[in-house]
Amino acid sequence: MTIRLVVADDQPAVRAGLVLILDAAPDITVVGEAADGAEAVELCRAVRPDVALLDLRMPGRDGLWATAEIVGAGLADVLVLTTFDLDEYVYGALRAGASGFLLKNTDAAGLVESVRTVARGEGVLAPAVTRRLITAFAATGGAPPDRRVLAGLTAREVDVLACLGLGLSNQQVADRLAMAESTTKTHVSRILTKLGLRSRVQAAILAQELRLPAP
Repeated sequence: MTIRLVVADDQPAVRAGLVLILDAAPDITVVGEAADGAEAVELCRAVRPDVALLDLRMPGRDGLWATAEIVGAGLADVLVLTTFDLDEYVYGALRAGASGFLLKNTDAAGLVESVRTVARGEGVLAPAVTRRLITAFAATGGAPPDRRVLAGLTAREVDVLACLGLGLSNQQVADRLAMAESTTKTHVSRILTKLGLRSRVQAAILAQELRLPAP
């Protein structure tokens, strides 16, 4: 399967470098480029990519606004580009439903693999910063959510949710809980639907906020 990608960054040189790296991957095709959030949204409406790679800080309509618009309309999965010191932007993007974030110092191989991961429906939180980011994000949310939000989940779905909170991939969850990866994907989809969440990253944050024990 070829992954159709839109790239948005207000710096032409940076955008050109991203496109050069990503378009060279055999399974990724860049189907459009944008210089700001508004242009990115319109482009996604027109070409319906699989993934939109968005810089968060752009003039006019920024990547945070664009993330909410793209995810809210179901136009694409969103992977945001950021520097780690811009936590408030990262938190806003994740609350808006971004499938993950990518640090701007990520190497070419990491960039390509992150796009592939998001295209598979899995969140991207680099292992080196996963727990730090989710824990810090959860700490900004005030009081922990009511555990009654879990009432509609099965015991196995709660286990899967706890694994998401650990930053595990579908395959890692499957290995940990001794089930097929396809079964894990089904559980994740049901969890998101039942809890009214937009992405598995939001589910991971909820698991952290609820302080679910590791299964």
